[in-house]
Amino acid sequence: MTDVREVSCRPTGRRVLLFLAALSAAGAGAAVVRLAYEGPDGWLGVGLLLAPVGGWALYKATARVRADTYGVHSWTLLRRRSVRWGDIADLRIRVKYAHTSRVQDTRGISLLLRDGRKPLLPLPQSWSYDDPDFDAKLDAFRALHRLHGTPESDHVLVVSYRTAGRGWAGSLALCVLLLGGAGLAAWFVPGAASGERAWRSATPCTAGTPAAERDECLTVLPAVIARTEATRSRSKGSWLYFVDGRPTERLAVSSDGARMFGPGDRVELTVWRREVREVVGERDVYRLHIPASGELAVVAAVCLLAAGHPAAQVLLRLRGRRLPDDEVLPSALPFGGALVGTALWLLPLAYLHPTTLLTDPVAVTWAAAGSTATSALLVWAWRATRVRTPGEIDVTGVAGVTGGGGGFAEKVREEGDDVFLAARFLEHTDYNPYGFGTHVVLGGGPLAVTPHPGPGRFAAKPVPVERLVVKEVRRVRGGDGDTVPSGWHIAELDDAGIPVRLAAAPDDLTRILRELAAERTPANTANTARPDA
Repeated sequence: MTDVREVSCRPTGRRVLLFLAALSAAGAGAAVVRLAYEGPDGWLGVGLLLAPVGGWALYKATARVRADTYGVHSWTLLRRRSVRWGDIADLRIRVKYAHTSRVQDTRGISLLLRDGRKPLLPLPQSWSYDDPDFDAKLDAFRALHRLHGTPESDHVLVVSYRTAGRGWAGSLALCVLLLGGAGLAAWFVPGAASGERAWRSATPCTAGTPAAERDECLTVLPAVIARTEATRSRSKGSWLYFVDGRPTERLAVSSDGARMFGPGDRVELTVWRREVREVVGERDVYRLHIPASGELAVVAAVCLLAAGHPAAQVLLRLRGRRLPDDEVLPSALPFGGALVGTALWLLPLAYLHPTTLLTDPVAVTWAAAGSTATSALLVWAWRATRVRTPGEIDVTGVAGVTGGGGGFAEKVREEGDDVFLAARFLEHTDYNPYGFGTHVVLGGGPLAVTPHPGPGRFAAKPVPVERLVVKEVRRVRGGDGDTVPSGWHIAELDDAGIPVRLAAAPDDLTRILRELAAERTPANTANTARPDA
């Protein structure tokens, strides 16, 4: 596409978007008029909902992007931007994760400017990974950039939620929010513990109890159930209604509490600090649930542990800040395992010792042992999430120019046993039709691709090692897809002029490439030609 002179992008379904914007504006205007004449009602909420919908539709309908020999120009409802090709370092695909299987991920084009800014173009956009129109527009943009600018990379960079180029402000904000929730819950723990002690020590009120002290003693009031209202939910939402509205008109209880009593039952209500704490009948006793100090401490611990996951994501992004923007960062799952291991000892400790963590000898010993275990888990997680660069591979030996191989390849060949390694060719080839292969088998026979981890070579497809030449070994990039684990490496191969990618764990990939090199040696070629040798 070296003859491209101009590329223009306009939104699809522009008339529909304009109609939606006009309809939303009319609905919002009608809601405002009704508010002025009738006062606030349900239509006000409809108008408040239609206003942002109309604004979004109008924004999408008026967006426009054009690229020509001078640069990239974009128009939106609020601003106009023009960037020269000389100021653009690279063009990248920005993938916005949908967070749900029902909505496709959104792909867009972002500009990497020389000053470090990364603006996202409003168009083109695609909701499919197989969109010829989007790919054609991207190719045209890149062709113009090569003609009139100096791109920094020779491949398309794909930035997604897994890559180093994605920002970490959202994870940091979520971490701070969860830490604030943990601190708020912990702030209520001492007050709840004090209330528990006061409730356990409270005694019934007597005739001589002063009026100022009646809130701290137990007042028992008789009542008669008029009717009950039980819902299916087990949480509060059911009610007990009392005859003549005495001592109160109704009392909120759980669905189980409402089913304990029936119309006409005589009960006694225990009131403490102006709140009903117990409903005592002839056969059943219902105690209203009041959050205890241990439960609040558990909530604080859960919020603290939950904040650890976005904190780990921020840590990994800071740790990989020197990586290219499209390289996939290690997964935060090892830190998640450390948090789960911490929860096993922290949550019971918080529930049983909410206010004596630093004074009770048992709690101190418990916390010390648990902290030691957590420290070991965090060290393991830190080592498991380190960025492993591809090791040195004997590319010349793999290409078949000189003898290659390694100790592992020689060992498995001598033993004659099949070894199945989790590895995948990412392209559709004659030995990997429609990407069916999940493992590579080596050792007991020629290198082959299988759709299973063994045993046996059922449905195995031999790999034509004489056609494959290794170009480079690299880490996983955003363009390799979300199905490739972040800890794997990618071998760029040349299959008779066709680029092919092989993905596997670093150690397994090294073994496969060594076996590939060993099978290309002259001695092996001769043995392959004469099976009876």
